[in-house]
Amino acid sequence: MASQFLSAIAENMRLKHYAQKTIKSYLYWIKIYIKFNKNTHPVHCHNKEVERFLSYLANQRHVAPKTQSLALNALVYLYKEFLDNPLTLELKYNRTTTQPKLPVVLTVTETAALLRNLPAAVSLPCQLLYGSGLRLMEVLRLRIQDIDFDYLSVQIWHGKGGKHRRVTLARELVKPLRQQIEAARLYYDQDMLNNDYCGVYLPYAMAAKFPNAPKEFAWHFLFPSHNLSVEPDTDSLRRHHIHESHLQRSVRQTARKLKFEKHVTCHTLRHSFATHLLQRGADIRTVQEQLGHSDIRTTQIYTHVLQAGANCVRSPLSDLLEIDTGSQQKSEI
Repeated sequence: MASQFLSAIAENMRLKHYAQKTIKSYLYWIKIYIKFNKNTHPVHCHNKEVERFLSYLANQRHVAPKTQSLALNALVYLYKEFLDNPLTLELKYNRTTTQPKLPVVLTVTETAALLRNLPAAVSLPCQLLYGSGLRLMEVLRLRIQDIDFDYLSVQIWHGKGGKHRRVTLARELVKPLRQQIEAARLYYDQDMLNNDYCGVYLPYAMAAKFPNAPKEFAWHFLFPSHNLSVEPDTDSLRRHHIHESHLQRSVRQTARKLKFEKHVTCHTLRHSFATHLLQRGADIRTVQEQLGHSDIRTTQIYTHVLQAGANCVRSPLSDLLEIDTGSQQKSEI
């Protein structure tokens, strides 16, 4: 019964165009919530049970604030969108006090060294991570038609929160991107000769709306996998994009080889993009738009590494040291 219940929730989310990772995360927390309530069906639970569960996450499991928020969002969706019985807006529960981690940011020199030493197979997608401030899955899910060479931009569809946005494209990546498109075309030409090939995967029932699109080159992934695979739900033979673990492993190993003391991941390149833009004097609203943040407070966290200090505040110690240095130089004269 529980499996059918969760399957129904997953189908409901797919119809509402939620990303697969969001569906997986929400189902995980809904399942944990049901177990916490001793397998009582959620229809028989409501505000008090949700409050106890969220307090349990803070008090016993000591989860991070974002994790507790994710669990809350999953339950808000469950009761509002699926069970049609919204939770109160005044839930009373213990909020986790664990402080969120500050983003790890590379210097410009470190970023250059990392990108220069990455394996050739992952160099271009990693350059997009940094050069356009993209999330890992946003890069991997790029389609051929998402690259706009005329306006030097990249179109992101259904990013985090289901939002669309257009981001900058470094002019230096035009040539390698054109070469990548030609490499993708070789795979495409080969696949089109295969009678069993069903075309590329299209989300949100777009294949039904555009029946010819799955076999159109423009809809295919910019970074295709080397191998064809069978889609689990439909048994259709398709070519997906390269797996995220390939990039993650390459970035991690390259940072280790360069002996970086920082914990470097693919997302570090996005953090570095935002910080370096602010260092160069970019308006924080512009950076917010590039990153696709709904709340500018999320973007403001990057100001912590600016040369002027946290939130661009100059330390008074710097003034004292300048006075002392100036006085010392005068005395020497």
